Amino acid sequence: MLRHHPITAGRPWPLGATFDGEGVNFAVFSDNATRMTLCLFDDSGVEHINIDLPECQSGIWHGYVAGLRPGALYGYRAHGPYRPDEGHRFNPHKLLLDPYAKRISGHPVWDDCLFGYDTRSKAGDLSFDTRNSGRYNARGIVTDPSFAWGDDRPPARPWTDTVFYEAHVKGLTAGLDLPHAGKFLALGSDRMLDHLTRLGITAIELLPVQMFLNDRWLLDKGLTNYWGYMTLGFFAPDPRYLTAGDIADVQHTVARLHGAGIEVILDVVYNHTAEGNQMGPTLSFRGLDNRSYYRLAESPRYYINDSGTGNTLNMDHPMVLRMVMDSLRYWVETFHVDGFRFDLASTLGRTAQGFSRDAPFFHAIRQDPVLAKVKLIAEPWDVGPGGYQMGNFPAPFAEWNDKYRDQMRRTWRGDAGMMRKLAIRLAGSALRFDHHRRPATSSVNFLTSHDGFTLMDLVSYHTPRNLANGEDGRDGHNNNHAGAIGPEGPATTKAQRDARALRRRNMLATLMLSQGTPLLLAGDELGNSQAGNNNAYCQDNPLGWIDWDQADEGFLRFCQRLIAFRHAHPVLRQARFLHSQSRAIDGKVDLFWRRADGASMTEADWTNPSLRHLVVEVRTASGTPEYAALGDALVAVFNTGPSLSVTLPDPTPGHRWVRQIDTAHPDAPPRVVRGKVRVAAESVVALVQEEDRAPHPTPQEETT
Repeated sequence: MLRHHPITAGRPWPLGATFDGEGVNFAVFSDNATRMTLCLFDDSGVEHINIDLPECQSGIWHGYVAGLRPGALYGYRAHGPYRPDEGHRFNPHKLLLDPYAKRISGHPVWDDCLFGYDTRSKAGDLSFDTRNSGRYNARGIVTDPSFAWGDDRPPARPWTDTVFYEAHVKGLTAGLDLPHAGKFLALGSDRMLDHLTRLGITAIELLPVQMFLNDRWLLDKGLTNYWGYMTLGFFAPDPRYLTAGDIADVQHTVARLHGAGIEVILDVVYNHTAEGNQMGPTLSFRGLDNRSYYRLAESPRYYINDSGTGNTLNMDHPMVLRMVMDSLRYWVETFHVDGFRFDLASTLGRTAQGFSRDAPFFHAIRQDPVLAKVKLIAEPWDVGPGGYQMGNFPAPFAEWNDKYRDQMRRTWRGDAGMMRKLAIRLAGSALRFDHHRRPATSSVNFLTSHDGFTLMDLVSYHTPRNLANGEDGRDGHNNNHAGAIGPEGPATTKAQRDARALRRRNMLATLMLSQGTPLLLAGDELGNSQAGNNNAYCQDNPLGWIDWDQADEGFLRFCQRLIAFRHAHPVLRQARFLHSQSRAIDGKVDLFWRRADGASMTEADWTNPSLRHLVVEVRTASGTPEYAALGDALVAVFNTGPSLSVTLPDPTPGHRWVRQIDTAHPDAPPRVVRGKVRVAAESVVALVQEEDRAPHPTPQEETT
């Protein structure tokens, strides 16, 4: 066999397995290995060639195999010291997955031989296992990633126009009667594109699609890793979402979404890997160079665990940082994705001194010409010391705003003393984000996400119902700020259904009327429930999938109307923060807070725990250049208490107020309002100033 595949020196770049038309160049990093063996497999999966890579430059082992073609399966065996007490865990009996593998054969098949130590030994991870893991570990597949993109053009939506839609590739379509349901190709189907475009979202944010591990302990319980936050291959799409393992499925789907004007954002996990702590398996990074790839504790047998999953990637190491940057660029250049949401992003900004907005990762991102054109979003926390860093990330990052989530839930649950917090969040959380010339779009506002209750479950349950996860209900968030209306569980009366629908409309209206960038959880627009499970990470079944059969069509129509309303009024989606300052264009302030009687809010009002309403008048921000200034003005009323009559400010001469949104009457047509507007109990009303020179398309008028 070897004479058909002679190996020569090759070159140390690019890392990974690269086909050039005549053969394949292999390059893999390991600073501490003493030898690196390339393993090639035949079509039946038998390891039939083992040959050492002949060269090593600056820790990069490389060699060129002539005549090898795409489709070839390969892996590595790294030789070196097995000294866990010194941080070294080399074991050549373990087949290792290439960190740069562009396509992966499948998922590891769990067996004790996947561990570098003898699981039967009392010495634990200090022991050494000599069983061959080659039959059980996943293999890389040599791939030619070229794709005929045609005239694909990323939508390049401005941040001010963006509405995110967080979805799971499988969960979004698995419950539909579609070809390839649960796969990438179904995501790009006509039916899904029609739903997304009618809804009005501009970017779909996908839970992890990079190849991830099915945790052994979950499989033993008959469950699986559904969400995917256990990455093993940073360059390869997970095989479970592909048809026949073809990565072109991803490219085809991205092109289809782009054609519909929808950007594709990937949720990525670069803070840790699937190998866990010192008792975890040896699948890739640990066996290639444990000391380089991971942050180790003072006693290097153990791992720093800022991610809460057993290990933390060592972003201080230049080759680990290079791997992450190469991965990000690869997904942009090869798959044309439009941005990334970074899981537990505080970990990426950690140095030996703790979190720093000047960490090497942030500098690398800011100088990269490929990544300069995509959207970057941080989940601004981890579980390590000082891990909560919301508002502290440097430009160009936007950040998930969990303060918005929690305070909006409390507001609409009816908690006392929430009006000041409501005002702060409506204005884009400027106290957190208005520094270092960051835009008002930096706050990614959300009510729900994959992690927690759905919007329907927020109004249907007080406490989680997580027994199906097999952890005796101990998992998931306990502080959900949920508030069931009526008895917990599905609604049993029309009054209960109506009250729950109203609160959901109120919450969604608040989201779409807030400055910042809104994020909608897939399925919330349909009234999707997870039966009270607020941690469905292991529920790859109808519980975790979206239930399209029970879609609330009325609520869907209201969602469509709200998002269209936001798109139609730039005053709701400004790049500049609003600080109640006078505008040069007309002397009016850009943000004005009122009581129902029309008077301005006083400090006594702001601190009044029984106040249950807030009226806000919004205009284009002071300081907006003349070429971007708009005469648009909007009044919104947020009423968490009994019905009330609200005195409206005088409109600009020649204009009138038109009520466009009323959550108590979701299907009501627009109505001209003069003087005062009646606001129903526990509802939201939005009025827009329009010219008074022509009748309204539906010329109904309300005078109080």
